[in-house]
Amino acid sequence: MTDTLPRHASGPHAARPEYLVRQSRDWRELERLLAGDRTFAAYALGHIEWGLFEWASFWIAEGPQGAAVVMHAGALGATTVTVGAPQGVGAIVSLHPGPRRSYLSTASPEHMPMLREAYHVRDTLSMVRMDVTAAEFRPVDGEVRRLRGRDVGRINALYASEDGPSHYTSDTIERAVYYGIFDGHRLVSVAGTHIVAPNQDIAIVGNVFTDAAYRGLGLATRVTSAVTRELLERGCGEVALTVDPGNTPALAAYTRLGYRPGAPVVEARLERRDLFGIGPALRRRGARSRGAAYGPDLEVVDAWEPADRGSGED
Repeated sequence: MTDTLPRHASGPHAARPEYLVRQSRDWRELERLLAGDRTFAAYALGHIEWGLFEWASFWIAEGPQGAAVVMHAGALGATTVTVGAPQGVGAIVSLHPGPRRSYLSTASPEHMPMLREAYHVRDTLSMVRMDVTAAEFRPVDGEVRRLRGRDVGRINALYASEDGPSHYTSDTIERAVYYGIFDGHRLVSVAGTHIVAPNQDIAIVGNVFTDAAYRGLGLATRVTSAVTRELLERGCGEVALTVDPGNTPALAAYTRLGYRPGAPVVEARLERRDLFGIGPALRRRGARSRGAAYGPDLEVVDAWEPADRGSGED
């Protein structure tokens, strides 16, 4: 990695360091850059897995504040992930903001001022990432059932009971790992996965939900335990999930299973401020012209401080 890059000797940005931005399709390089906190970077690591990698674009920025990685992916819906130095994240999204609308599945709180320069940020969630390994996992036994594609109607109906996402297809459920608990023919608790990436030694549990009338009975713990067990048995040495730190019952359930709290994570809905992409296109043109001095396919961006847009949504 480049620790320092040249500075301008004159002009209005003379004291501002430069960030070198480039796209990478080198999965070994991406693994190395994302290895600092694998749990935080789990969504990006999972997209290095074949079947997702071809649907993802990875951008790297290197500069004096450190390196950053931004991923825009489409296999599981339009998704954005930001990892690393905040000013590096800002440099990347100023040139490559991705699709008009996407879901920010992973960002650090320190990234948000930079992201607000490029996007309207809405429906922000302040979460915490947790993870468990086979050595730490403490399973909770109980009757559960492995769910298949034919169960998609019941799964969607359960999520829709509180206006949750209810657009899953039978193929999505069949390719993922879902477990449920039934009361008769009625599905009352479910847990599934967002990412299953055994080649990256990581998986992400998600979509844990229990019918309101059945909460407090430990059902979510049982279905999460079943999903976690299968993921570990499949060869995913580390299993992660994301939880609201204010959700005390969920935190207790996951802790009981051996999950440990990690870094804070921000999730949000993003909409590009420049919907037509004119500004980023002009900036890319200038950045590529400057980057030609360093090598092919390189872009140079001045480090910058975000404008004060406040800490709320816009």
